[in-house]
Amino acid sequence: MSADGFTTCLWFDGQAEEAAHYYVSIFKNSRLGRIARFSESEHGTAGSVMAVDFVANGQKFVALNGGPQFTFDEAISFQIHCEDQEEVDHYWNKFVEDGGEAGPCGWVKDKFGLSWQVVP
Repeated sequence: MSADGFTTCLWFDGQAEEAAHYYVSIFKNSRLGRIARFSESEHGTAGSVMAVDFVANGQKFVALNGGPQFTFDEAISFQIHCEDQEEVDHYWNKFVEDGGEAGPCGWVKDKFGLSWQVVP
């Protein structure tokens, strides 16, 4: 990943790799990057995933297995500007399936509890 712009870090409790694959599967212009693993001297089980770099819809992210201390809430959300109803339906359906939660006025939480605003 290049040094341009910024990277959004998303904190997970053991689900970083699953989440990275999930987001890459939903958005165009997406790819997985480097997967860092815990060593014997670090927190976590040696060899387990510590962090995953990925790009979703052209935006840089890192999914971090930081532990149970923090969870997502509505204080932060990502807006997805859609060109038509088909695109709105694509994102909405992807986020609510498999444990996501529909909200009012285009807000939806994905299965990890991250909030999205699907904007027509």
